[in-house]
Amino acid sequence: MQEEKQEEKKSKRPDGKRGSKQDDDGMFWKKGSKTFLIWMIVIAIALIAINLFENGGKAAELDYNEFGKYIDNDNVKKIEITNVASNAEISGEFITPQEIPAKKNKSFTKFKLIVPSVTKETVDEWTQKGIIVKMQMEQYGVSDFLISMIPWILFILLWFYLLKKMQGGGQSSGKGIFTFGKSKARLVDNTKNKITFKDVAGADEAKEELMEVIDFLKEPAKFSEMGAKVPKGVLLTGPPGTGKTLMAKAVAGEAGVPFFTISGADFVEMFVGVGASRVRDLFEQSKKNSPCILFIDELDAVGRHRGTGIGGGNDEREQTLNQLLVEMDGFDTEDNVIVIAATNRPDVLDPALLRPGRFDRHVVVDNPDVKAREEILRVHAKKVKTVKDIDLSVIAKGTPGLSGADLASIINESALFAARKGKKVIDLTDIDDAKDKVMMGVERKSAVINFEEKKMTAYHEAGHVLIAKMTEGSDPVHKVTIIPRGRAMGLTHYLPIEERHSYSKTYIFSKLLHLFGGRVAEELIFNDITTGASNDIERATDIARKMVCEWGMSEEIGPIHYGVKNDNPFLGKELTRTTSISEEIGKKIDAAVQKIIFKALEKTREVLKENIDTLHKIAEALLEQETLNGKQIDEIVSISTKNLKINGHDLINDI
Repeated sequence: MQEEKQEEKKSKRPDGKRGSKQDDDGMFWKKGSKTFLIWMIVIAIALIAINLFENGGKAAELDYNEFGKYIDNDNVKKIEITNVASNAEISGEFITPQEIPAKKNKSFTKFKLIVPSVTKETVDEWTQKGIIVKMQMEQYGVSDFLISMIPWILFILLWFYLLKKMQGGGQSSGKGIFTFGKSKARLVDNTKNKITFKDVAGADEAKEELMEVIDFLKEPAKFSEMGAKVPKGVLLTGPPGTGKTLMAKAVAGEAGVPFFTISGADFVEMFVGVGASRVRDLFEQSKKNSPCILFIDELDAVGRHRGTGIGGGNDEREQTLNQLLVEMDGFDTEDNVIVIAATNRPDVLDPALLRPGRFDRHVVVDNPDVKAREEILRVHAKKVKTVKDIDLSVIAKGTPGLSGADLASIINESALFAARKGKKVIDLTDIDDAKDKVMMGVERKSAVINFEEKKMTAYHEAGHVLIAKMTEGSDPVHKVTIIPRGRAMGLTHYLPIEERHSYSKTYIFSKLLHLFGGRVAEELIFNDITTGASNDIERATDIARKMVCEWGMSEEIGPIHYGVKNDNPFLGKELTRTTSISEEIGKKIDAAVQKIIFKALEKTREVLKENIDTLHKIAEALLEQETLNGKQIDEIVSISTKNLKINGHDLINDI
């Protein structure tokens, strides 16, 4: 019953007729352009007809001598004189049609000529000869008048056309100069939006939170009888690509109520006050269509901290935010309008937005775990042709940290790979190749690399692999390649055995050894180092500093947080920030970081020296095959190593 009323509300116009008033306005302007063209053609034809009618046929142009001869021969019936004083225009009719020699002996019944002036004596003479003489002041005919008015008519029509353009061609577009204050929110058509929660894999907790909102909109009496109040706002947060906007589309598909969607950037314009006006208009529309859902994407574009950053607090964005705060807090309970917003920067939002009464409920849409990744892959795999009983769990385990958008890209890339190979269906090798492309970059097989540089890259990657295999508790190596991918000359890809949510000191220090394995291998084999380890050094230094300043993993510094946040004022933070780290503590931090780095280098060098033969074999296999998988690496290491495993607890005793 409620859906029928809502449909009737949508379909009826203020004038009682079915259909959309805005649609009629748009059709009026479309039809008006054709009507205007037709009328212009009709007017032009009418002007030509009137001109021909007034002229009544062509008149012979005579000179004064010829005119005098016809007067003397009494062959002139009627004369009309216009502008007697100067440059008099004389037109008239012959008694009988006359052949004009200058006109190739054509016959004419009318004539015309121009003389300097006409005196009274001349007029009397013509009258005495029986000629009818009429004198009149210079006048314009109807056609002359209309022709003279054409520029003004065109100017007026052009003015109306420009005015229409400034108004956006009617109220339906909302882009004109008189519609700046109108909201740009788009009403989602439920008949076109086929996305539901069945299309959203993983994120079960987020779906459960949003299902409560949907149930309230469908059956508000069930909650109101218990005295419960639905959250006025739901904030979806999480990394980019995790499906926040997709979740909102699914809510629209499930709710069956009007669903307004708008981006946070659509509120703010260069004109002061426009954003606040759009917020007011948006909520007015929402209240008229209640119960409904209002979705604001990229909320951080309009909801950042007030009074911070460059420009102070008196700007258009803050006025828009103030109006948004007022509108959200001013909801009546019977309006049944729920605001859902999405952002990947909740840290820059104004605290007033996050308080109860505005965005009461915060739903985190995080990167999927291994189970959710497999479900997401299966959802996207249904849209392409794959082999039967394809095992996507292997791909799910090998894609830790990837978002839903990344997984969708993997399936799409695998379809492109299969199509290029001429296959009819997608198999696991296509998906694995697509995974490598998304995670490691595109292979640059056409890159020209000399043998010495290729050999250096092979030993660099072999150093990474050997340290990973010799360290207890480290992530196993899934694949290593010396084929350039992206901007890297070679890559080593690790495959975690299980999901990790927290990291031990032992595991973190083993990561440092992995990172330094390539640089130390170059040093041992070639007695030289290259720039290839620049990214490894950067990452290792960042890890070591976090161990000291944030994670409390240094005995000299202890469990004290010394992290310094470099807040960007353009992201809604303070322009300046003072630090509480003294010069003495700063020196201790630098010394502790340096100690961890040197300890990792020393241990890495020790392990590679003990297993130098294995290092050579891995590098030689890479030079021969260019890419090695985990099974091939295990065969080389199990045969060649001296089974010297690095004990994690021994690593950290001196740190």
